[in-house]
Amino acid sequence: MSAPRVIAVVGATATGKTDLAEALAEAIGGEVVCADSRQVFRELDIGTGKPAPAERAARPHHLFDALALGERASAGWYARAAGEACAAIHARGRTPVLVGGSGLYLRAAQHGLSGEPPHDPAVRARLREECERLGPEALHERLAHVDPVTAARLEPRDRQRVTRALEVHEASGRPLSWWHAHRGEPAVAGEWHVVELTMDPAALGERIARRTRWMFESGLVEETRALVEAGREPALRALCAVGYDEALDLLAGRITRAEAEERTGLRTRQLAKRQRTWFRHQVEAVRLDVEERENADLASAVLRILR
Repeated sequence: MSAPRVIAVVGATATGKTDLAEALAEAIGGEVVCADSRQVFRELDIGTGKPAPAERAARPHHLFDALALGERASAGWYARAAGEACAAIHARGRTPVLVGGSGLYLRAAQHGLSGEPPHDPAVRARLREECERLGPEALHERLAHVDPVTAARLEPRDRQRVTRALEVHEASGRPLSWWHAHRGEPAVAGEWHVVELTMDPAALGERIARRTRWMFESGLVEETRALVEAGREPALRALCAVGYDEALDLLAGRITRAEAEERTGLRTRQLAKRQRTWFRHQVEAVRLDVEERENADLASAVLRILR
C-alpha cells in the first residue's frame, strides 16, 4: 500500500502561495494546513495574509488561529500540531495541503527535529540584559559569528529568537542550526511533494509594495490599535511582526504613515530574501516561476507533477 500524499506549497512572502494552495485543495478535495509562524495567531489577520473568510469557509483549514498572542509558537509545537492535523486528514481519506513561508516549520513537519536544545535561565537573563543595553542588532552580529546559518534566517531586530539562539550556543557548545540539522522522526508521515514558488526579486518587490499599501488601507492600524487597547501590546511587540511593529510606532507617533509603509516594505523585502536563501539551500522542491502565470495554470502544472 502506497504512503498517503502530503503536498506543501512554500516560497517567499507575496509569491502567491495562499491562492495556489486554495486552488490545489479545491481541485483534489484537499484540506489546507497553515505552515506560517504568524498566521497561527488568531488575533493577527490583515498583516499576515491569511486565506480570506470565504476561502476558509469553502473547505477545511487547520492551524490558522491555533494560538493566542502570548502563547509560545515553536517548531516543536508546530511539528506536533501539524502531525495530529495531517494524520486526521489522512484518516478521512483526504490530502493535506501545507502552505506557508516558515522554513523551519516545514522542516519540522517533514523531517522532524532533534532533541530539544538546552535552556539555561542564567545565560538567558544575561543575554536579555545585554540585548536591552546594546540593542538586538549587536547580538545578531555576535550570532552571525557563531551561527551564521541561524543568523541568516533571523531578522536583526528579533530579540527573542536572537537571544534564544545565543543561549543555545552558550549552553550546549553547539549552534542552534546544528540542533535543527540533526533530524528525528518525521512529524507528518507520507509521500511528500514540495512546490516552491519563485519570482524575480524586482517583480516581487512590486508585489510587496502593493500588498503593503493594501494592508495599511484595509485596517492594519485599526487592528493594531484594538490589540493595544486590549492590553496585548507586549505580546505583539515580542513577535517582531513585520507591519505590526510599524503600526505600533505609527500609533505612538514615532513615525509617519509614509515612513511606516516604507519601513514595512523594506523589512518584507529583507524577509523575502532570507526565505529565498533558506528554501534554495535547505529544501528539496519543484520550483515554479509564478511571474505572469495564473493560479489555474500553476495548479494544473502542479497536478501534472503529482500524477
